[in-house]
Amino acid sequence: MLLEDVYKEFLFDLEIKNYSIRTIKGYRNNNRAFLNFLINEYDVTEVEEVNTSHIKAYLRNLKDKGLSETYINGIQKNIRSFFRFNVEEGYIAEKRNPVLGLKWMKEPKVLIQTFNDEEVKRMLNVFKGDYYLSLRNKLILMFFVDLGIRNLELCTLSSLDVRDSVIKIHGKGNKERHLYISPLLKKYIIKYERVKEAYFKDKIMTDSNFFLSQNGKTLTVVAIEVIVKKAGAEAKVREHIRCSPHTLRHYYAQKQLRLGLDVYSLSRLLGHESTVITNRYLQSIQDEQILELAKTTSPLMNL
Repeated sequence: MLLEDVYKEFLFDLEIKNYSIRTIKGYRNNNRAFLNFLINEYDVTEVEEVNTSHIKAYLRNLKDKGLSETYINGIQKNIRSFFRFNVEEGYIAEKRNPVLGLKWMKEPKVLIQTFNDEEVKRMLNVFKGDYYLSLRNKLILMFFVDLGIRNLELCTLSSLDVRDSVIKIHGKGNKERHLYISPLLKKYIIKYERVKEAYFKDKIMTDSNFFLSQNGKTLTVVAIEVIVKKAGAEAKVREHIRCSPHTLRHYYAQKQLRLGLDVYSLSRLLGHESTVITNRYLQSIQDEQILELAKTTSPLMNL
């Protein structure tokens, strides 16, 4: 079976499974680059010709180019999905799957740094007033802080998905999960919906999303990033902290763990496929606590 033909089938299968445009783009680009490598370096064009050494050589090539272990593991994940599809479709036997002999690259342990409570409070207070844009921006920040959702999940959130006590989230791979609406968040949702209705009373809304631009259109991922960055700048967040929606997601995760939520439950709330990623938040908290303790237990300072 030609790799090129299977590649097209694989991408079409992702569309059928309703993967997001961004996710499909990642699979397309990463596997396209890998197939080009197979053709150019080894003249391999058939699925059956690919072996583990070919994939290892490609990953080593990426490492030589200076790419990080985390980034390369992301690419390897895409390649693994491609060959899993080949097995599922019967193009190669399970025992001939070339990814079986692969190992993940050891990633350096990174301390996840995020906002502190005071910074989050200041960010939430940046947008004041009851006019539409200000109230919308404030509620967007509150959604990130209280729900820990992804930027794209917020952008695509439908008004119909925001209910009395829960919000239905359409996550990665079109997997649904439900998140609880706290009383404080509910209070601002009610106010926002009232102001939104009045604001668009004589205007045309082209989309039914919960959060809309001033022109009634769906907000983009970039537009949301600008809102968070503006809040961080005006709140004078520490310079080494990246002001982004994903950093607010980090804050949510670490805050939940500090409040006593277990890793498995947090993993479900975040929409993670496993607890592997979620455990990184717990590890970061433990490392941070050790560093704080070290400040008071310095041998030199206690001589």
